[in-house]
Amino acid sequence: MASDHRLGALKAFDDTKAGVKGLVDAGATAVPAIFHHAPESLNDAPHHHDHQFAIPVIDLAGLATPSGRASAVGAVKAAAETVGFFQVVNHGVPEEAMSAMLAALRCFIEEPAVAKAPYYTRDHGRRVRYQSNFDLFQSPAANWRDTLFMDMAPEPPAPEEIPPACRAIAPEFAGLVQRLGSTLLGLLSEALGLRRGHLEEDAACLEGLSLACHYYPACPEPHLTLGTTKHSDPSFITVLLQDAVGGLQVLVDDDDKQNPAWVDVPAVAGALVVNVGDYLQLLSNDRFKSVEHRVVAKSAGPRVSVACFFRTDRSTRVLAPIVADGGTARYRNTTVDEMVRHYRAKGLDGVSSLQHVRI
Repeated sequence: MASDHRLGALKAFDDTKAGVKGLVDAGATAVPAIFHHAPESLNDAPHHHDHQFAIPVIDLAGLATPSGRASAVGAVKAAAETVGFFQVVNHGVPEEAMSAMLAALRCFIEEPAVAKAPYYTRDHGRRVRYQSNFDLFQSPAANWRDTLFMDMAPEPPAPEEIPPACRAIAPEFAGLVQRLGSTLLGLLSEALGLRRGHLEEDAACLEGLSLACHYYPACPEPHLTLGTTKHSDPSFITVLLQDAVGGLQVLVDDDDKQNPAWVDVPAVAGALVVNVGDYLQLLSNDRFKSVEHRVVAKSAGPRVSVACFFRTDRSTRVLAPIVADGGTARYRNTTVDEMVRHYRAKGLDGVSSLQHVRI
């Protein structure tokens, strides 16, 4: 009976096509039950305020010199092998483009519901999709956020498919992030001891780019829900543009892996956050870590962010671990299509998709 009631509530929410922003605009002073997370999923690990777990900030200004590049490769390698997250500064994406992208997203989500409704869909075939919770009908609890997805590469959407507020900036921003992606994949290739072009050219890690533009309204009861449930990313790498509100947390292991703790990823002015995704952990045969992360709900807001997922568009592409001499593969070969189908079917349930292909 409870499940029928919940399904009815989910359908009623989805049918508004107005998302969480619609609830807030209607004056919601409480978080509806469909957004209530179980206490154990909200408090599954302590929150660490200790600065020794800080997410590294890597300066990309010196890549043109051999010593500067070597130092960046070393820093990227250390971050990718341990915490799986780092921030980059002097990354070549102008601050104006970053601000314009966040402003355009806010502008779109803050339009009247009637203007956004034509973009609201659960059809993965559409390259531009506005929705609240891609896994709304699978997940145990909904997240307090709305999202505009745009698949930007290899085939960009037609201009008229993109909401007017984002039409000019989204393709420009995607192009700038792709250029940065090429730089990052070069550094990560070298960190694996491979030639600079390996991940971009041989593994096609730069082929596909999707933007998940998230809007997290201020939440009246942040202790009951989450902005994004604990998950790891279905990507090679993810580049995240976040505003100054904060809320992103990474699950960091201590030395003996006994006491993982949530660590804040602070908003660093002008920085972009980079993390290793599941596909790269598989390709690197566990040398690089695709680490679980989440976004907490806050009474401050809205928080806006743009997660840029580098994946391959060719779903038939085989993902195979790169095994060092004398090593053994820790994953079976799989396809991107299989990984994506598995991820969509299970939703954000806190279990890594990699478990599904681990040997």
